[in-house]
Amino acid sequence: MKRIIISTVLLLMSVVASATAQTSSEHWEAGNKAYIDGDYEKAIEEYNSILNGGEYSMKLYYNLANAYFKTGANGKAILYYNKALRIAPSQEDIRHNLALAEAQTKDRIAVIPEFFLNRWLRTVRNSMSCTAWSVLSLLMLGVMLAFGLLFLLASRIRVRKVGFYGALCASVLFVATTSFAISSRNDMLSHSEAIVMGTAISIKSSPDRSATDLFVLHEGTKVEVVTEVDEWCEIVIADGKKGWTERKNIEEI
Repeated sequence: MKRIIISTVLLLMSVVASATAQTSSEHWEAGNKAYIDGDYEKAIEEYNSILNGGEYSMKLYYNLANAYFKTGANGKAILYYNKALRIAPSQEDIRHNLALAEAQTKDRIAVIPEFFLNRWLRTVRNSMSCTAWSVLSLLMLGVMLAFGLLFLLASRIRVRKVGFYGALCASVLFVATTSFAISSRNDMLSHSEAIVMGTAISIKSSPDRSATDLFVLHEGTKVEVVTEVDEWCEIVIADGKKGWTERKNIEEI
């Protein structure tokens, strides 16, 4: 009896999973067709149905962002372009479309200059995805171990030197690629960045609607969430200015 129940449960789970996959595929095809036909609202509805089912991908975020951009929902477009970039930071098409969307935002915020080494390291890290860096890290680990064995087992001095220096170089590359993989993963899982969704929101001096207005931000501007208190978030923008806004005014990337 117990085996029958377990078998029935597994069968039901399989049927549900199959139906979910089929439904997602149907929404995907319907969304793509609606986008090609110029029915962007319908495309957004279909793509969001997939997201509401708990599925996501770079292509889904990218197509959804494009559909929002076509409808003039610039904040949503920038939000989903950024989500797509977190998964595939090396995709130039995403960066190009994101730049087009950001060019239509009203806020022109001066960015605090970044140390050139940090900028260069970020560029290198973004040249590949988290998965690619992880695979490369494992490859470097294998190479390091292979050279280590060569150093330990070789009888000739010259071969032992090759093993030693090869293992040393591979270990440096292993540390670097592992660091990039971890950094990329942390960025993917981070919820500190957000996009302003309100047409124009006043940033307050404290988490209180009656507090002093410090400055105004418009739809599509990226902010970093520093602190959260109840329904309020303390945010900082690219030029270093800080203030408070209600959580409903922003959406996390």
